[in-house]
Amino acid sequence: MGIVFALIIFGLIVTIHEFGHFICAKLSGIKVLEFAVGMGPKILKKQIGETLYSLRLLPVGGFCAMEGEDTTNDDSRSFRNAKLWKRMLVLAAGAGMNFVLGIVKCTVMVGMFDVIPTTTISGFSGHIAEDGTKTYYARSYEKLRHGDKIVKIDGTNIYSYLDIDYMFATFKTEEHDVVVKRDGKRVKLEDVTFHDEANGGMMDFGLVTEDKSILSVMRCSGETFLSMGHIVGLSLKQMITGKLSKDQISGPVGVVTSINETTQQAESTEDMIFMLVYMTALITINVGIFNLLPIPGLDGGRLIFCFIELVRRKPVKPEHEGYVHLAGMVLLFGLMIFATFNDIMRIIHK
Repeated sequence: MGIVFALIIFGLIVTIHEFGHFICAKLSGIKVLEFAVGMGPKILKKQIGETLYSLRLLPVGGFCAMEGEDTTNDDSRSFRNAKLWKRMLVLAAGAGMNFVLGIVKCTVMVGMFDVIPTTTISGFSGHIAEDGTKTYYARSYEKLRHGDKIVKIDGTNIYSYLDIDYMFATFKTEEHDVVVKRDGKRVKLEDVTFHDEANGGMMDFGLVTEDKSILSVMRCSGETFLSMGHIVGLSLKQMITGKLSKDQISGPVGVVTSINETTQQAESTEDMIFMLVYMTALITINVGIFNLLPIPGLDGGRLIFCFIELVRRKPVKPEHEGYVHLAGMVLLFGLMIFATFNDIMRIIHK
């Protein structure tokens, strides 16, 4: 069942991405030759006007084929003959739709909360004796206070509770620099140690929660969306700088495995739905950000050539641009093989 859910999630994310290219191309007057869901041989197809709509055998991937994407021709409605700003919008629209799906999923996820979490400290781990004496087990109480709104940890911006969870999951040292908003002012606290001396663990404080309302759900949804994008960006930065070990790099097989494990470990249907919504949001935001990276073969790489054209006042020759994108696709394909190998080896070791 988990594999079925994974295929549905991947299909939704890819389809919404390609639909972004498709609808923007249509609105820009660019001729769309085919809009396909899936890859491989066609299962169903229907020609409507100038566009062929197809459903293909393999439930991974999809594409929006436009006239004159990689070659120059005399068709006034080809992609390369469209105005530069229209081409840039079409290229960015795929990632844009991934972000729209992400914010929708974040809203659904937050809407499932009983209360809305914030980044303001509500209290610390401790004990209140019968005589009213308070004993704190939280080491962070030495520096932090009730009502402090956490703004940064070790120089990393904190947008929502997700950022706090991420930071605690990736701490490599005991002491940390924390910036909080206290009494309306920003205060930097150095050498803060997190540890619950009675119960163990690092998370030694609680967070203020709010009652659900339209405004609180909208605010938390936006913050959760920013946090997910922030976490994806931090992970990409770690991968590029080599701080992310090769064993931590995962591909589609690893994602499918994670989704499958999530569905199996869920204690209730509601928990399973929540985790699937969460993973869909994280993956679609990941896809959107990754596609905008300035890597040849991706939408971001093609946008770079649009910016070059904007500066040069003339486009790069299609064949030269094609060679660059081909090289980029070869490198990406190699990375995909490496990530898939890692995923398979993890499964074998388990």
